[in-house]
Amino acid sequence: MAQEPITNSLGMTLIPLPPGEFIMGSRGDALPEAVTTRAHLRHGDVDERPAHRVTLSQPFHIAATEVTNAEYEAYDPAHRALRGKQGFSREDDEAAVFVSWDDAVGFCEWLSEREGRPYRLPTEAEWEYACRAGTTTAFWTGDAWPEAYGKNQRRSWYPDPERSSAEDVVSLRVAQSPPNPWGLYDTHGNVEEWCLDWYGPYPVGDRVNPVGPAEGEFRVTRGGSHSTEAYYLRSANRQGALPGERSWYIGFRVVMGELPELDAAPAQPLPLHQRDVSAAPRPAEPTPAEPWFAPPLPTVRIPSGSMGPLWSQHNHVPAVVECPNGDLLAAWYSCVEEAGRETSVVASRLRLGSEAWEPAELMWDAPDRTEESNAFLRLEDGRILQWICVSAAATWGNCVIVQRVSTDSGATWSPGRIVTPDHGLRHMPIDSAIRHSSGALLLPCDAVTGGDGGTALQVSHDEGATWADAGGTIAGIHAGVVEIAGGSLLALGRGDTIDGRMPLSVSRDLGATWEFRASPFPPISGGQRLALIRLREGPLFFASFAAGVEVPGLDGEPIIGSGLFAALSEDDGETWRVARFITDGSGRALETTDGAPFTLSETEAEPRGYLTAIQDSGGTIHLLSSRQHYRFNLAWLTERLSASAALHGE
Repeated sequence: MAQEPITNSLGMTLIPLPPGEFIMGSRGDALPEAVTTRAHLRHGDVDERPAHRVTLSQPFHIAATEVTNAEYEAYDPAHRALRGKQGFSREDDEAAVFVSWDDAVGFCEWLSEREGRPYRLPTEAEWEYACRAGTTTAFWTGDAWPEAYGKNQRRSWYPDPERSSAEDVVSLRVAQSPPNPWGLYDTHGNVEEWCLDWYGPYPVGDRVNPVGPAEGEFRVTRGGSHSTEAYYLRSANRQGALPGERSWYIGFRVVMGELPELDAAPAQPLPLHQRDVSAAPRPAEPTPAEPWFAPPLPTVRIPSGSMGPLWSQHNHVPAVVECPNGDLLAAWYSCVEEAGRETSVVASRLRLGSEAWEPAELMWDAPDRTEESNAFLRLEDGRILQWICVSAAATWGNCVIVQRVSTDSGATWSPGRIVTPDHGLRHMPIDSAIRHSSGALLLPCDAVTGGDGGTALQVSHDEGATWADAGGTIAGIHAGVVEIAGGSLLALGRGDTIDGRMPLSVSRDLGATWEFRASPFPPISGGQRLALIRLREGPLFFASFAAGVEVPGLDGEPIIGSGLFAALSEDDGETWRVARFITDGSGRALETTDGAPFTLSETEAEPRGYLTAIQDSGGTIHLLSSRQHYRFNLAWLTERLSASAALHGE
């Protein structure tokens, strides 16, 4: 190096780096098993390609370590109150965490004024150039990351008490492993580091002083962190987060040097579900008066072999909304492993009058963060609210709720906004949000990460501006919630069975407390989620799965069958009548979750799936499983009910 390191007034050591060029990204070569044993990760992530030559035209200095608590608190003394939050970063020489991108930029601006020199965050290209330090391997150490340098390098569920251990809280002290050849510490692990760039796909071709797109939703983070698999510590790996994100995973390091003239990446085309969206409000076509059931439509249209950001392997947990223009918009998560960092939220549109869902395309994806579930609610003024569960890293044990808003039938969306104060449990949205008669918005969210433990209720009294946990817990996860007489709430959920039956919960205080009893329905299990809504005609509509359930036949004789069925209640859940299996008995061959085959018959319906339901402005009931879209009307459900007896819960 032509220059020597310098030390500023905070005691930060800054390493001089010359102009240069390097290959940025991943060529897609197979990685050794020491990096990962998962087949879908063996060639790097899709957002690391194409590998391309990058030239950095100006020298700069970069901090040898991540910004520490002592350094950051010279700027923001109030940050000291966050030391030890979630157990992390208590000491002066540990990396400062719970720092947003905006906080990091504020620190750089303060330091520039204090030092009389320009400080800033590194561009993503500068960061990878500095991390690689002339190397071309997966890590600067080679194609394997030395385990001795690691800090809990595994998939962590922390802070979920049922799936965490003492190993999940580690020291974030900087410079505890050897520096790279250019003298930089912790470029692989310790904490992720904010970069200057908006996140976006790499453009094709060589670049000079590249920076991300001119605008975006996520800021890039680099380097990986403690408590995550070593694969995500590679030099080429890209991560990102909302600029307002604060967690125990993300810190930052600084660069000293003027920004060169930057080469911004070109804007990307809109996904199919946001293109050519009609702005005109249009109601759906009125449902026929006679019993009506339409052939099911497949919702998941993803090419076989898709390897990110859409994945053909596992598509699950749908949400659906009728847009003001009459279109239906569905969204779900796509992944290989549900707890993996590769998950993304994808969407498809069924345009009014069409008989086919469009091919799915990416809707929202915080890079290398688990997005486990999402939910929609259309408000009376036409706004559509969407909520997405976003992990601090992997798994759904440490989520926040992100809220987005569309005012134009999903053609555009507001930037995601974190509406829960911290990462943790009780933040996994269920597509059963409702407007209560009091005006409150109610959003059910799984309270736990396992099969038993219940559902929380998030409540907003100001149209979604702020949210608070109601405090009580519904029996059963994945709960559907409806309002019943007197403003009370009724819920049905999975797990937490009562006397071998699905639990039914009632709250008379907007979710602060709940009373429980057995419903008349059999419990459901893995791979299954119920749906519960109130129909505009008055009855409660319930859909679930069962083996050996009895429904009325056309000739008045009962039919015993299995799979997806529907039930109705005309007295707010006191009694129910099982209406019928969701099948036309056609013998049609269909696919359930992840492409598994099944056949519709008079006594067999879809065996599993995560359900969600709405009734459109024309009266048609839309019931989506993890793969299929069923359409029918109330007359079809009730045409056999004269022969059926009511079921009572306990």
